[in-house]
Amino acid sequence: MTRFALFQFLIAMAFASCNGAPPPEVTAVNTETAAATTVETATAEEEKPMSHYTDKIADIKTGKGTISIRFFPDKAPNHVRNFIDLAESGYYDGVRFHRVIPGFMIQGGDPNTKTDNRGSWGTGGSGNYLDAEFNDIPHRRGIVSMARAGNPNSASSQFFIVVKDSNFLDRQYTVFGEVVSGMEVADAIVEAGQGKENPDDPVKIESIAIRAADQQ
Repeated sequence: MTRFALFQFLIAMAFASCNGAPPPEVTAVNTETAAATTVETATAEEEKPMSHYTDKIADIKTGKGTISIRFFPDKAPNHVRNFIDLAESGYYDGVRFHRVIPGFMIQGGDPNTKTDNRGSWGTGGSGNYLDAEFNDIPHRRGIVSMARAGNPNSASSQFFIVVKDSNFLDRQYTVFGEVVSGMEVADAIVEAGQGKENPDDPVKIESIAIRAADQQ
């Protein structure tokens, strides 16, 4: 067993002992595949000022309804910037919530889930990897956080929404947002999974619209 594989095994065992469920993670990001699936984003053209990312809401339209999240740019500025840039580029349109664990979380954001190659689901990313921005916001119900592989600095595009308080994740995953409306939609996505971690018919993200927080 390689040192990296041993590290991942120990992390998985630690999470299993805390919660009985594996952590929200990117299975094994293939950088070549990720780069091939990258959508051109605003960051590739020019970097917007941080003011572009403050006081914003993301309306995540799914097949079960809309989940609206607000961001924490003061706690995780690079993760907020990354998510908004990807959303505004249309990157997330059509991806599925491929991983659903009742009493824990729902995970999506992998561009590979736009394909029928289920073997690749959970391994995709944007080709851009973020340094961890672990912070003091607890992983309570409704929190939006970034999935990653064993390397703390491996978050890319996959994210998860916590459906039950999961404080054992605190300071190990980067919290960057919180649901302000639509948690019943997240619960419906859990129910649609019928208890399967990898649902037969996972719910899709149809689109994500970014708006000012004071705009309805």
